[in-house]
Amino acid sequence: MKRHLHHWLHAAVVGLLLCIGAAHAADAPGITWSQLTAEQQQILAGFENNWEQLPPGRQVALAKGTERWLAMTPDQRERASERFSRWQSLTDEQRAQIRERYQNFQDLAPDEQARLRENFRRFRDLSPERRQELRERFRQLTPEQRQRVRERLQNRRPPARRQ
Repeated sequence: MKRHLHHWLHAAVVGLLLCIGAAHAADAPGITWSQLTAEQQQILAGFENNWEQLPPGRQVALAKGTERWLAMTPDQRERASERFSRWQSLTDEQRAQIRERYQNFQDLAPDEQARLRENFRRFRDLSPERRQELRERFRQLTPEQRQRVRERLQNRRPPARRQ
């Protein structure tokens, strides 16, 4: 059982590393297998035979991903594995939609990003029952009412934080 979990975790880590950071390393020079630390080589063992055929940017992204993985606490690693599992369970269409929304968020001004993060934090801090209640109320609105709610939320500024 432990062995199966270890192999599953290894596959999840490798997949996670492939998803994280590939765009950041697209133009970087490659890394030879011998330049990786022993810990990195252990995590990336499945790539050893094909390492030299990987694009340089992918090599760098994988190496950086292993550095991030190794710096995580066990709890952080578990959460990252869970997020990766959820990502893997999505359809291609759902992933594309998430990527598009993420890009739209990245294109926003920093103050608008901060406003959205604050709104998300406030929603996340609500009790599960209150979140479900709000979701249900939103679902019952007409499209016009939903749009008015979105506009109201867009124009709302987060309250000033106490020092």
